[in-house]
Amino acid sequence: MFKPHVTVACIVHAEDKFLVVEETINGKALWNQPAGHLEADETLVQAAERELWEETGIRATPQHFIRMHQWIAPDKTPFLRFLFLIELDEICPTEPHDSDIDRCLWVSAEEILNAANLRSKLVAESIHAYQSGERYPLSLIGAFNWPFTEGVK
Repeated sequence: MFKPHVTVACIVHAEDKFLVVEETINGKALWNQPAGHLEADETLVQAAERELWEETGIRATPQHFIRMHQWIAPDKTPFLRFLFLIELDEICPTEPHDSDIDRCLWVSAEEILNAANLRSKLVAESIHAYQSGERYPLSLIGAFNWPFTEGVK
């Protein structure tokens, strides 16, 4: 049976800037969107909220679903990556709670698209999806009869 890793990522946008997280991998400072793995007891939206807080210190709920990417990483690991959008009214301070994150930066789309230090090509592809205007309601990926939701029997 095929068992890809399930991850979530957030495009965070404010004042014509995008939030990237910088982490050092194999001695290189690489940029990514706030992103991480889905945990067993959470919905995709809850995972996006948790990863955003862990990596940036920002508490926010995605407003839209943008796209699901199915891809194979360079090390041959298969992934399903769910991309969400968080539009903020203004740039806000950040405080990563994940020790793997060195810092957060607010940068332009052009800086991301021209960066030589992206963690993967999906970072730039996510900006292209944002720029294309892709926006879907969160209900598109709603949880059904979720056992961790209050009131479900």
